[in-house]
Amino acid sequence: MHQVLIDIMVEAIVEQYDSEEFFYQHLLQIDASQWAAFKTGEQSLSEEHMQKIKGLFSDYEWMLVQKVLRQTIIFPERRNFAAAEYRRLKTIIAKKWLETGGEAELISKKTGEKKRQRGVNGFIDLKVTMPYGEWGFDDILSFRLPAIIQQQIEGSTVDLLEWVNENLTDTYVHQKE
Repeated sequence: MHQVLIDIMVEAIVEQYDSEEFFYQHLLQIDASQWAAFKTGEQSLSEEHMQKIKGLFSDYEWMLVQKVLRQTIIFPERRNFAAAEYRRLKTIIAKKWLETGGEAELISKKTGEKKRQRGVNGFIDLKVTMPYGEWGFDDILSFRLPAIIQQQIEGSTVDLLEWVNENLTDTYVHQKE
């Protein structure tokens, strides 16, 4: 498996579930040796496991991952920073969507199973959607951000769209570095 895909996938796992260990034990229900063998390309996972991994991404995010992978094949020198480039591109696309009719939503309260899985209190999710008016075909980009951002937005005259335009790239891209 391509190392760039592994890097992006692991970042998505940590972003959504806080640890790889939680993800492979509880969601994939495999052990550490199977997970390590998968990441090194020594062992493949079942189609069901791969669907769970793909489920870490929206359809649009998965397409963007594929584009980033293709670029690293064409330009191998980009492999070392491809995961950071993926994060940066997500923020650029989200901003463009918001300029052209996209919608942004802060999701701060986790309920049910997702809350138990993540156990996260210090983060919020920002969901940016490009609606097309056809059920099930909207494109979605998701960002996990520090919860303090919600307090900053609620306590100021800056609205969510303004905050995204001014701060999303720095906050989302640079929190991983």
